[in-house]
Amino acid sequence: MAAISAALGSVLRTGDAVVAHTVLYGCTHSLFANWYSRLGIEVRRVDMKQPERLERAIDAKTRVVYLETPANPNLELIDLAATRAAIERANAGRPEDRPVILVVDNTFATPFCQRPIEFGADVVVHSLTKNLGGFGTDMGGAVIAAEEFLRDLLLYRKDFGGVLSSKSAWAILVYGLPTLTLRLKRQQYTAGKVASFLEGHPLVRRVVYPGLASFPQRELAARQMRDFDGDFAPGNMIYFLLDEKKADPIRFSDAIGAEAYSVTLAVSLGHAKTLLEMPGAMTHSSYEGESLGFERGGVRLSIGLESPKDICRDLGRALEASRRKVAVRSSR
Repeated sequence: MAAISAALGSVLRTGDAVVAHTVLYGCTHSLFANWYSRLGIEVRRVDMKQPERLERAIDAKTRVVYLETPANPNLELIDLAATRAAIERANAGRPEDRPVILVVDNTFATPFCQRPIEFGADVVVHSLTKNLGGFGTDMGGAVIAAEEFLRDLLLYRKDFGGVLSSKSAWAILVYGLPTLTLRLKRQQYTAGKVASFLEGHPLVRRVVYPGLASFPQRELAARQMRDFDGDFAPGNMIYFLLDEKKADPIRFSDAIGAEAYSVTLAVSLGHAKTLLEMPGAMTHSSYEGESLGFERGGVRLSIGLESPKDICRDLGRALEASRRKVAVRSSR
């Protein structure tokens, strides 16, 4: 959040506007919903899967377009090239010192799976706490941008105090980044196995994973999510929905927390351990009302380095524990 706040705060001024995708990380949503209005910064939320809606939302006040792809938690993809094209059309005729800037949170994909600057992003932010750190031992954020942004980013970081400790930075640079490719290749392999298992389970209504043939944006995923060798890189995040007529998501999560051996019920993601959570009750609880943009009973799964057989065994046992009891009526 220090990286996100700096990337935005070093550019925005009172009276500016941000256009953001409907579904975002819960703390980013809270920053926009609870704090920016106090600073006189307007935030408009639009479905950026449809670039024409983005283009209509941009006006003279707009300074930043902000999005995640894949989005947290439901793995919606935004076409970065189409988004850049919409911004370019909006920038035509604007003052050179006030262009609309595209800021992309690339935490879910990581630089291994996707590099938004190649598609026209001006600024990219990452949570170092997740895959880039990789082991759940350190917290931090990173901003990647052209040198023209550097001065204000450094001033913002210093004056607002979002400075990463040197020990955390050392661990991430020495242990996290060098093992990113190795970890993600294994995690993607396992994610494919686990996603297929879930998709075939009778208590699961829907599975969202870019590596599945059933993924609704599969063509965009195959075009945009590529590793350093040019191979398809769908990542290690899975989102799924139970059939709530047959299974209770709360019972499922409780069973994971109480009984699972290879899956941990916890927030965060991108670690060596497989982590599972219900975003509506945990990381995204700052969303209020029914207009979430994602299903409140959805489950987010971050695949770690455990055996896919062990992960599927834990998930299968928890799913069986989540079965709803069917009332049997008898007549005398």
